[in-house]
Amino acid sequence: MISNMTTGSPAGQIIRFSIPLLIGNVLQQIYFMTDMAIVSRTINPHAMAAVGATGAIGFLIFGFYFGLTNGFAVITAQRFGAQDFNGVRRSFVVSIELGIITTIAGTMLSLPIADALLKLMHTPADIHDNAVIYLTTFFYGTGAIVFYNLLACCIRALGDSWTPLCFLAFATVLNIVLDYIFILVFDMGIAGAAWATIASQVISVLLCFVYMYRFFPMLRPKWRDWKFDPAWAWQHLRIALPMGFQFSVTAIGVMVMQQQINEFGTVTVTAFTVGTRIEQLAVQPMFTIGIAIATFAAQNYGAKQFNRIRRGVFQASLICTIWCVISGAALIVFSRALVGIFLDTEAMPSVTEQAQYYICIVSTLFIVLAQLFIFRNVLQGVGHSFIPFMAGVIELIIRIAASIALAPRFGYSGVFWATPAAWIGATVLLACAYFWVFRGKEFREDAGLGRKKGELGIEL
Repeated sequence: MISNMTTGSPAGQIIRFSIPLLIGNVLQQIYFMTDMAIVSRTINPHAMAAVGATGAIGFLIFGFYFGLTNGFAVITAQRFGAQDFNGVRRSFVVSIELGIITTIAGTMLSLPIADALLKLMHTPADIHDNAVIYLTTFFYGTGAIVFYNLLACCIRALGDSWTPLCFLAFATVLNIVLDYIFILVFDMGIAGAAWATIASQVISVLLCFVYMYRFFPMLRPKWRDWKFDPAWAWQHLRIALPMGFQFSVTAIGVMVMQQQINEFGTVTVTAFTVGTRIEQLAVQPMFTIGIAIATFAAQNYGAKQFNRIRRGVFQASLICTIWCVISGAALIVFSRALVGIFLDTEAMPSVTEQAQYYICIVSTLFIVLAQLFIFRNVLQGVGHSFIPFMAGVIELIIRIAASIALAPRFGYSGVFWATPAAWIGATVLLACAYFWVFRGKEFREDAGLGRKKGELGIEL
């Protein structure tokens, strides 16, 4: 259902928008965890490690597309906030055109370098071949992944976060079913897990297109809308490219970190894979509030309600802080049980110990990560995407420096500390940038309206 986020309680709007996002992202993370558990149980634990070894490279390629499609949707949300429905439709069309161009270019570039990237990262020999198979298979399905994200982002730009959830839930269930069919029935091995994801995404994209055409009249293109407009395309790319490169820059740091992890062998690779999967599940509430604040900020920027954006940021930060305290404590207490979802903890004590150590490190600094999500997304929502890109560069530098410097002295534990160190560096820059940007002339337009009683409180 389309929702205008320029009215009502900021906290209430953000929470209502975040709930389906959270359910969807948790479903996706549960799928990833289930997928890895299926691979581990139906093939072997080394196959699961091979999947984990591709994570950083996948983040490099698909993270770029995730940032790019979210960047396209910023313009869509701003036009919706300004009640410019022709602009909404034109933004949707140019997003599709740019999505096609970038998908073709990205697929042609990524396929030939998959093996070289895995070698560059010193992927252990006993999992290298499976990692190549899994990664190249995923690259063949780039278009399906890109267009699912693109359609979901366009729908969310209109304030509707429930419809993408429905399609994601369908894709998740279908994914799990196809995993068993492709791996066990068709005996496709590790490639079957990748093809299952691609097939479910393709079906979801087709259904999503049909649904959008049926129920979202403002997104139905007219023939004249398909005429490519370089100036209009550049308005989208000006915001989207820094957002895409921000994820890729972050991914390069993760790749260097993964390379250092790979040096310690399959045991540490497996532990790191399990630990990061559990971490990703725990941070989903913060991540989804970040996405919500981007749409909230974009719509209110289009409507020129700048004080309302400030209130939303304050309230979102308070909500995230509460979650960080609760989830961080829970992860530390139940870390062994969570690791046991993936592994036989009694049979693999070394892997279990290392995975628990990683979980304990990152969970203590979730509060920093939450502020990173909020400041980064609000800046992107108001069109300042270059600053988050530079924060990504800072994160890259710190992650690489910490990984390389700490590994020789502290072993795998030193590499594990590179992640929270990168969070701290990026968050400091983003926080300073947020306060600097929102004190600028552009954002003083409604500053003289005054603050009503309870303006910074959380009103649901």
